[in-house]
Amino acid sequence: MADKYNLKNPAVKRILQEVKEMHSNPSDDFMSLPLEENIFEWQFAIKGPRDTEFEGGIYHGRIQLPSEYPFKPPSFMLLTPNGRFETQTKICLSISNHHPEHWQPSWSVRTALVALIAFMPTNPNGALGSLDYKKEERRTLAVKSREAPPKFGTPERQKLIDEIHEYMLSKAPPVPQPSATEASEEHPGNEEAEALVDSPNPESLPAGERIPDQEGDGIVEEQDVLANANPAGVEVSGEIQSNVSRNELPQKLDTTARVHNTKPETRVQKPDDRLFTLAAIGLAIAIVVLLLKKFIKSTEHGALFSNGS
Repeated sequence: MADKYNLKNPAVKRILQEVKEMHSNPSDDFMSLPLEENIFEWQFAIKGPRDTEFEGGIYHGRIQLPSEYPFKPPSFMLLTPNGRFETQTKICLSISNHHPEHWQPSWSVRTALVALIAFMPTNPNGALGSLDYKKEERRTLAVKSREAPPKFGTPERQKLIDEIHEYMLSKAPPVPQPSATEASEEHPGNEEAEALVDSPNPESLPAGERIPDQEGDGIVEEQDVLANANPAGVEVSGEIQSNVSRNELPQKLDTTARVHNTKPETRVQKPDDRLFTLAAIGLAIAIVVLLLKKFIKSTEHGALFSNGS
């Protein structure tokens, strides 16, 4: 490989040094090698970061190094569907050619791959070439990524991709199954829906959805009972809905009927009546004040006439 290139070229010298380091100090988290016919183009594969929806996945891609490397940053492209980055599209990262102002010549292909792994579980924030799939979809893609490497490029390139894939398979653990906690976070309504179906009476409903009993302060109408039969944000299947409508609603409506029959409604004075009452009281007070003033004035005039005589 070295015989084909000018060893005095800074870029060639740096790339060959990194190839040697990649062979002598391999990593369990990634593998990357240049093409035999072009050392400025590399194939790589990274292992999905642990404790994320990408764990166990093997994600292939390509790196294109500029002729000014390492003084200018490389470009990155993912080839394996992953749910975080688009495939066969140059992705926008602070370590890529989209942001040359952030690149440092001391960084290497190894440094860039470590950073790429760290970027996998982060929020895309609408960056160029980014995707925002759900965790379930990303896990499915992680399982599929292990089945076979992507098909891309010439037979020589494909051979290198296959070799890297075999190496990563020996290092990557199986894709873990989601824990019960993660499953409940992704489907927060399932447990509530099951509790609603299994509840023998309306009093076992979640807080805020229970029908008040005869000692309660409020009176619940039938339409409110129907509206609150399914907790907010819970999507239940047709079977669950039929069970609720068949088993739960008759009890709720019966309880509502008892509430209406045993506790009569108290008539609340309308706001208009109160306003008229307040206005009448105010008018009466004003009349009394005017009469007092008139009486006081007449008393003062009487006193003046008495003094004059």
